[in-house]
Amino acid sequence: MDEELNVTYITLGGHVEVHKYRYLYFMIILIAYILIICSNSTIVYLIWIHENLHEPMYIFIAALLINSVLSSTNIYPKLLIDFLSEKQIISYKACVLQYFMFYNLIGSEFLLLTAMAYDRYVSICKPLQYPTIMRKTTIEVFLALAWLFPACLLVASATMSANQELCDYTLKVIFCNNSIYKLHCASSAAITIYGVFLLINVVFFPMFFIIFTYVKIFIVTYRSCKEVRKKAAETCLPHLLVLINFSLLCTYDVIIARLESDVPKIARLIMTLQISMYNPLFNPIIYGLKMKEISKHLKHLLCLKMN
Repeated sequence: MDEELNVTYITLGGHVEVHKYRYLYFMIILIAYILIICSNSTIVYLIWIHENLHEPMYIFIAALLINSVLSSTNIYPKLLIDFLSEKQIISYKACVLQYFMFYNLIGSEFLLLTAMAYDRYVSICKPLQYPTIMRKTTIEVFLALAWLFPACLLVASATMSANQELCDYTLKVIFCNNSIYKLHCASSAAITIYGVFLLINVVFFPMFFIIFTYVKIFIVTYRSCKEVRKKAAETCLPHLLVLINFSLLCTYDVIIARLESDVPKIARLIMTLQISMYNPLFNPIIYGLKMKEISKHLKHLLCLKMN
């Protein structure tokens, strides 16, 4: 009982007329969550069962799609509970954990996109060295770094936030993100500096590396034959679409969470939902339709289901 009394609860105030539209919101998010799980799992399943898809590029795609499912699972079950609850609240410790998982998985996505860019760079610019460079060990190291490196860095940030004194208990969002800093009684220079350090290492450095690799790829393909250009377009375009979209949504998240903004509540809600919904929903569509080998196996699977 004492432990329950000592729990600090945060109100998630980003919901818009939830009491009026709770069942509509619930159905939209439930359908989106089911679609995310089914579509991403289907592509991962195809990559897993087909030997010709056991290549670095497809393994990184599978990891990216698994990351999308984990990211959605961090947010959607709590949203579904909130829509059916009288009060949209969360304990502060659970809020910090959700914040940690949210940005940990965002960091993982950037690093997985970085690994995919490097894989395409080696494949197109150094094709003869590709089997030597992109060995099984290399792939395992990239995957381990993508999932562990952001987590190790974010532990310190989450711990510092968990130990801060709170003077406000309402967030203007529907799940816990950078906005938790606004709950603190005083802004911490250590948290701010460490946040910049995280942003540089998990976002900016990978982004610069990705841009550098794709510039090199475009230079090489521009000087090459039509077949090489076609191969580059088929394999790089989906990655670039995912990267651009993901970067824009992350930029919005950072700006809206860290700056005081007069963005209307409904606009904030829609953009926040896009951050959590757009990539997990559209990544399997982009990779399923644009990647030739995956598309071929997907069509075969659908034909079998219909027969």
